[in-house]
Amino acid sequence: MKCNVVRKIKTCFTAVFLFSASCCFAQNTGLGSQILPAKYFKSKFRETGVIFTSPDTVLKKLFDAAESKAIKNVHYFSPAYTVMVEGGEYPFVWLETQPMGGVMYAKRDINIALDNIRIFINNQRNDGLLAGMVYNTGNNVWNMHDPTAEDGTLGLHFDALQGLYLAQPALELYYLLNHDKEYLGAIYNALEKYDNYLWKYRDSDKDGCLETWGMTDNGEDHLERFRYAPWAWPGNIAPKLEKFANISDASDVGDCPVPEESMDLMGYSYSCRDVLAKISAITNNGKRDYWRDKANAVSRKMKDYLWVPEKKAYFYRNRENNLVNSLAHNNIRCMYFGTMSQSMADDFIRYHLLNPDEFWTPMPLTSIAANDPYFRNIKNNNWSGQPQGLTYQRAIRAIENYGHYAEVSLIGKKLLGKVSKTLLFTQQFDPYTSEQNGSDNYGPTILSVLEYFSRMYGVYLENDEVHFNGLPLKENYSYSQRMGNDVYKTTQENTIIKGYLNDIEIFACTAGVSVVTGLKGEFVRVNGIDSLARQVTLVIKGITHKGEVLPNGSYVLRDSKLVLDKKVPFDYPYKKPDFPVGPKVAVPAGKTVELKL
Repeated sequence: MKCNVVRKIKTCFTAVFLFSASCCFAQNTGLGSQILPAKYFKSKFRETGVIFTSPDTVLKKLFDAAESKAIKNVHYFSPAYTVMVEGGEYPFVWLETQPMGGVMYAKRDINIALDNIRIFINNQRNDGLLAGMVYNTGNNVWNMHDPTAEDGTLGLHFDALQGLYLAQPALELYYLLNHDKEYLGAIYNALEKYDNYLWKYRDSDKDGCLETWGMTDNGEDHLERFRYAPWAWPGNIAPKLEKFANISDASDVGDCPVPEESMDLMGYSYSCRDVLAKISAITNNGKRDYWRDKANAVSRKMKDYLWVPEKKAYFYRNRENNLVNSLAHNNIRCMYFGTMSQSMADDFIRYHLLNPDEFWTPMPLTSIAANDPYFRNIKNNNWSGQPQGLTYQRAIRAIENYGHYAEVSLIGKKLLGKVSKTLLFTQQFDPYTSEQNGSDNYGPTILSVLEYFSRMYGVYLENDEVHFNGLPLKENYSYSQRMGNDVYKTTQENTIIKGYLNDIEIFACTAGVSVVTGLKGEFVRVNGIDSLARQVTLVIKGITHKGEVLPNGSYVLRDSKLVLDKKVPFDYPYKKPDFPVGPKVAVPAGKTVELKL
């Protein structure tokens, strides 16, 4: 992710000013600027806010602690930007975390969500590269030396990609901005330019697979597998070093594993192209099929080149293009981007994510499979093993993308169960003892807790649908989500959940499910979000509908019955397969690689 020891160079920079929240503050660019005044955006904002109440003191204290600590990460950066920083030890905004984090916070402040997107795309370099990190130069506690914008108030760090977790959140925000087409156009332009940058510079051997050039391109600080990789590799020429000294120990010199054929960078491109296709469908610009074909080309290459069918996972290839013997959580990142097919995701979840020897340790979601030769249980900002708050945050969308709602609840219970005992929101957790480490107030962990609340005991909006979620609890609870003039509320009492729109009841249902409606409360479907099958009674406008709801099942109404429309597997608890599925990789070309450690 990041470190206060960062390799830096002077970077030739020209910012692209796509749009601004204030006509009073222009940017010093060599290109044309499109300025949209503050009044334009404010007229389209929705007032947002969340209220959770319950006599369950453990849950209530956890929710209130997360809310109070989240707002401490909202910082004034410049007259044009008030943003949510990553928090904890990290006082800046990173491309790998804060567009996603800001949009999660839109439930509480949509202005912050917009600024967490704008601050990156407004300052895109003219070759298409987005800053991996943006900081307030008035709080330059890491003594960075980078190009600046906004009359010198913003520092723009381009030395590492860090990770593109912007495309999907930016599109999600479009729906919360009342379908703002000018905003959508700005997102389209930024993603198209970034995708062009990746393919112009980051496939140095022209084999159709994008490359990682340094440890922080993926945002994986101190990853043991990358011990002899550069911390960052600025510029547009791939590293060709035979040897490289670890920056923390100049005497420790070993084989350089980069350029590495990367599932992460392929995911960045896929996410751009996937969202470009969706925007094209919304705007009818005639390029929907063009972008969908280009997105599919990325996922096909990943399947052909990085996916090992008998191991049911993606693996990296090193600078010699040999598959690397390491099973990484980055497969979850690929699910976040949507690069896997449904069957690939089902297999990874079944054989790896839920495997207690790999990722489903007592505190789950290890960064490297726990039985992997490169796993290290190291504290304090180290991606070699311990579960990360950021992975909990990304896992929500990753797993939901493939309809595995019950697994989201399993993960949420683990995270909330741990943090509720300490009320500390740290970066890492010991996978076996759940001991926390790192500074408190770490934003991804705070937002993860709040998001899992919405998935298990609350309400969230996805595009133009509303999910009313209610797992059964002994104590009652109520969760309200304001979006502009509308308030969506779910309550649970005596294992019955009820959904309300502006205090008017729209349904009553057996707890343990998610009832999905349109924005006006019209029924869409019921999803099974619990780990148990539920005999469900659903009452809408006085009419009763009944049926069994299975974990990860999706149900529609037909003749007063809940009828299964779609279901994905739920393979918990883990059952060991009859054939070996582990990190050892058989390479068709004839060899596997084991990096020196």
